[in-house]
Parts: sequence; C-alpha cells; structure tokens
Amino acid sequence: MTDLRYWAGEFPGVLSTGWGRVVADDGHRGQTLGQGDVSRASPDRCGQRDRQREAAVRTAKLGPAERAESLAQMAERELDVLVVGAGVVGAGTALDAVTRGLSTGLVEARDWASGTSSRSSKLIHGGLRYLEMLDFALVREALKERGLLLERLAPHLVKPVPFLYPLQHKGWERLYAGSGVALYDAMSMTSGHGRGLPAHRHLTRSHALRIAPALKKDALVGALQYYDAQVDDARYVATLVRTATAYGAKVANRARVTGFLREGERVVGARVQDVEGGGEYEIHAKQIVNATGVWTDDTQAMVGERGQFHVRASKGIHLVVPKDRINAATGLILRTEKSVLFVIPWGRHWIIGTTDTDWNLDKAHPAASSADIDYLLEHVNSVLSVPLTRDDVEGVYAGLRPLLAGESDATSKLSREHTVAHPVPGLVVVAGGKYTTYRVMAKDAVDEAVHGLDQRVAECVTEDIPLLGAEGYRALWNARARIAQRTGLHVVRVEHLLNRFGVLAEEIFELIAAHPALGEPLPAAEDYLKAEIVYAASHEGALHLDDVLTRRTRISIETFDRGTRSAREAAELMAPVLGWDKDQIEREVEHYEKRVEAERESQRQPDDQTADAARLGAPDIVPR
Repeated sequence: MTDLRYWAGEFPGVLSTGWGRVVADDGHRGQTLGQGDVSRASPDRCGQRDRQREAAVRTAKLGPAERAESLAQMAERELDVLVVGAGVVGAGTALDAVTRGLSTGLVEARDWASGTSSRSSKLIHGGLRYLEMLDFALVREALKERGLLLERLAPHLVKPVPFLYPLQHKGWERLYAGSGVALYDAMSMTSGHGRGLPAHRHLTRSHALRIAPALKKDALVGALQYYDAQVDDARYVATLVRTATAYGAKVANRARVTGFLREGERVVGARVQDVEGGGEYEIHAKQIVNATGVWTDDTQAMVGERGQFHVRASKGIHLVVPKDRINAATGLILRTEKSVLFVIPWGRHWIIGTTDTDWNLDKAHPAASSADIDYLLEHVNSVLSVPLTRDDVEGVYAGLRPLLAGESDATSKLSREHTVAHPVPGLVVVAGGKYTTYRVMAKDAVDEAVHGLDQRVAECVTEDIPLLGAEGYRALWNARARIAQRTGLHVVRVEHLLNRFGVLAEEIFELIAAHPALGEPLPAAEDYLKAEIVYAASHEGALHLDDVLTRRTRISIETFDRGTRSAREAAELMAPVLGWDKDQIEREVEHYEKRVEAERESQRQPDDQTADAARLGAPDIVPR
C-alpha cells in the first residue's frame, strides 16, 4: 500500500498551526493572522510562492488532529456563539457568525450533513409548486439565493440543470403552466441574480420527443422546458464547514451534545461528548444556536422548556438508475396526485424522486420500503416508453424534511418557511425552511443571537463570501486542458475534480504528484480517484468508511454493489491518515457491508414499520 503517512500531516511545503498562524517549512515564521483575517496574507518574505501559501491558509484542513485541537480550544474559553448541528443550516450559521467577527464553535453528533442535508433531491431551486400555493415571497427569496450560489458563492458546486414538463392537455394547460414558468423566470431576473440561466421555452410534442425520446408518444401533447440548478448537497455542506474554519470557526464532528449548562434560567453552554475519542467537554458560549433539523424537539427537550413550535418529519425517498436506462437530454418534472416527481440528471445516473409521507420512526436512518420504491417506479413508468424495473435501480436513499408542525395534516402542504425563536435566554432555535434558502435562515438565526450579546456586531456579509474553491474556479476551468497536460490526468478527470473541489483541486493534483498511484481510479467505483479517498480523511473530516462512501463520494448510491466492492480498498487508503490498524480496517469494512445489507433488507419490506426494524439491524459503528 502507498505510504501516505506524511499526508496525514500538513499540506506539503507549508505547515499551518494554531489559530490562523502560518509557519513556512524552512523554519521562518510567516505573518500571524487574526481570526477572520485569513484573506489578507501579506507577501511571504521567506520565499514561499504566494499561491501555495494562500492555499495553505485558506484551505482549512480538517484532519483528526485539527478536530481534537478544535474540541480542546472550544472548551478553553467562552465562545460568542456555539452552533449545534452541522447540516446546511448549522454550517451556514457558523459561517455567518464567524464572518461577523464572532468567536464561533460548531459541533455535530455524527458526520457533516449526515441527516437531511445529504439526502435531498440535490436541487437548488425556487420551488415552482410554491407559486401554485401563491407563496410568492418564498419563491422570490429562493430564486435570489439560487442566483447567488450559481454566480458568486459556489459556481464550482452549483450547476444549471434543464427540466422538461410534459403537457397532457391542449390549450388551457399550456397557458396555465406557461404563465407559471414565465413568472418563475421573471422573478428570477428581478432578483438581480437570474441572468445565468436560459429562459424557458415552449415545445411541440415532436420537439419534446427529440429531446427526450424515452417518453411515450401518448404521454404528452407538448412540453415546457425551463432551468433550475443542482448541487451535491453533502459536498456543499462539507465545503461550508471548511469555509467557516478558514475564517476562524472551531468545528468538530462526532461530538454529541448531551445536555445544556444553565445559570438560573439562562443557557450558558453545552456538555459535549467526544463520540470518537471519548471524554466529555463543557463548552461555554454566550449564545447557542440549535440547528438540529428534525431533531429540534429532542434537542429542545434537554433544556427542560416547552418549545414555541414543533418540527414534523416528512420522509422522501429517491432512486438512482444508470443514465442509459432513460434516453433523454434533459431532466423531467411530472405531476403526481400528491406533489411533483423529478427525474434529475446526475452525472452518469438519474435521480428519481421524491415521496412525501409522515415519519415517526428512527430519525437517524429513515428507511425506504418496498411500497416507496413501487410508488416511484409506477409514476415514472407512466410516461416512459421502456419502463424501469427493480433491476435497474442502483441506489436508494431516504431523507427527512424538517417541516413546521401544526399548519396542515398533510406533510405535502406544510410550509417550507422557516422560524427563528429565542425560547430561553442564551438559546436560539432555527427550524423549517429549505436547502436553497439556508443562508437566509443562518442570517436570521445569527441576527437573533446577536440580540443576546452585549457587544456591537457587524451585519451579515455571507452574500459576498464565496465558499472555498470558488475564487479562481472559472480561470482554472478555462485552463483545464493545460492542467490535464501538466498533471497527466485525462481532461475528463480534471473536470470532475474541478467540479467537486474548485481551486482546491490543486491539492489533489499535488497529492497525486507526490504519490502517482493515487491518480488511479478506485476499483469498482471508477468515477472517483484514490486520491479523493485519502483527501476526504486528511482534509474533509471523514472519520469512518461510511463517511467517505456515502457523503464525501456517492459510491453508496452510484454502483449496483452499493460500494461493497470498493470498501476494502477505500479503508486501506484511509488507514494511514486515521491511524487504523488491520483490525480497525476489518471493523470498518464489516460495518459498511452490514449497513448495506440492512438497507437492502429494509427495501424488501412492505411498510415503514418493518422497513425501519430491518434498517436498525445494522447499528452505527462505535470506535474502540
């Protein structure tokens, strides 16, 4: 196995230590940067190249050592803000707080985005169906955020995606649906950030069938085509966390809040269990933000106070099938009796979803039943000339939407608006909302927390803070052919890495240059390079095999074996970085295989109760 021990340390050529301090490898000390000042590094008088040094400062490496250091530092001094929960809202809240100059901590009980934020439809969109509900404010807000993400904040991660809406009735439906899509585009343009997407267009049936030959001829009389955007949701959250760290936030995954610290009625901190390394920390903070999504009520219960609102979980499942199973050059959006169904382009695959059903069982591992899978296949097959079968399904995943309870008995009618509350002094709760508007939710949560701080605090600036990897991305994309020549990688590989890491792909290239064997594809998952597995453990906070195969990559849903054939090789690549011995490698592989089998078994069950029981047959891995 390739010796990667040095990669478990710092970035080659530059060592970063402590709270924003940079030390060059020739023994000379570089400029010390204050919290939040990482973007203002002066020219390095020690002769290091500016690009290399800037990358080292801005990258925010999240390896095991950095995690341990963050936990220790959070416990050493009182923070201004401690955020609980590292889904997209929690990670966004940490970035918002730290870029206002607040000392900020972020803790997550499991892995970044391990709940709802890794199991969405992976769309960044305004929500066409909310126009039909006349929720114009939500759509306008979401469309503005979509434009910001595409154009400024994360152009390397958020990409345009076309959708075809088949019309089944002549005359009135084209007028009705066309008016809605026209309004959608108009609202996008007036947001000031909508010029990056093509406008919608009306298509005849023959034109629609040329774009999507997979459709039955009698399934449409014409069509509309419009554009939205998509994202790898888990990768986006990991990048948000790293960006917050680059600006000075202290972060730790596998760090579970077990209770809150009180002084009278005021919440002044949290007890945090280090799930990975053992031990418990008391982390004091002037304000705590509860951003735990579908776990909001559980987290609130630790305070012993009744919450001002409740969060209800709605289950949505998705299927993944190979690209060649549906002959189309565009995504599809279909009406169902309950909601809408998307067929979404996803690299060499399609994502089909979603369902919308109430869920009151295990929140950590929502299970897809056989009935869920049949529901999606039945509805998508109603318009496909060559129907899909169970044998076509590569992957299945289930996620839970955090919806504000009490507005409707039907989860599909619950609002996607968010709510922020201050139920007791020192504790802010943010819940509801949708992935696309996470930045607005984060801003509102920090605004509320600021009311409890006895200090002057700057306004939100995240509208102008690109995520790590964004700055310079377009220039590197334009130079991808030259990069391919320089690195020896095929240009398709370079494009893949640029669209996953942006300019941070340079770190992957450096890793491959030092260890050429890491430039090879991972066996049985050839869309990913071995270097990406190593990098996930050394820089992105992955602590277990499941973190890498399920969230840092999407191998668990993009291969028919669901990652089991890649598991051992991936574990062996992670081992030197994480200090695993042979026994731990075996434990990681065995656990992953059991998880996959439990998921497969749950998907054979007829209903939610039996599916949940089957999925719980494979518990989470517990470190030795």
